[in-house]
Amino acid sequence: MNKRDLIDAISDRMGDKKTATEAVNAVLDTIQSTVASGEKVAVTGFGVFERGERAAREARNPATGATINVPASYVPKFRPGSDFKALVNGEK
Repeated sequence: MNKRDLIDAISDRMGDKKTATEAVNAVLDTIQSTVASGEKVAVTGFGVFERGERAAREARNPATGATINVPASYVPKFRPGSDFKALVNGEK
């Protein structure tokens, strides 16, 4: 399922594609901007979105074997909630 499919599924429940598009975009934009600012977003039963930190490290180019310095960076992380895990495992 991609973003367009998600909007279509929500518009079937809401009855209006424009409203569904605005709702999906608003939720995604809010999650992205909140996580980018360093805060976490916890949706009870669904999961937690948060920003993780990767330390600087040395890596190797597999083609040449040369050492490359990879700078520290931030990455988005998602931890599924217990209800989501149960649903995926067929327990609900």
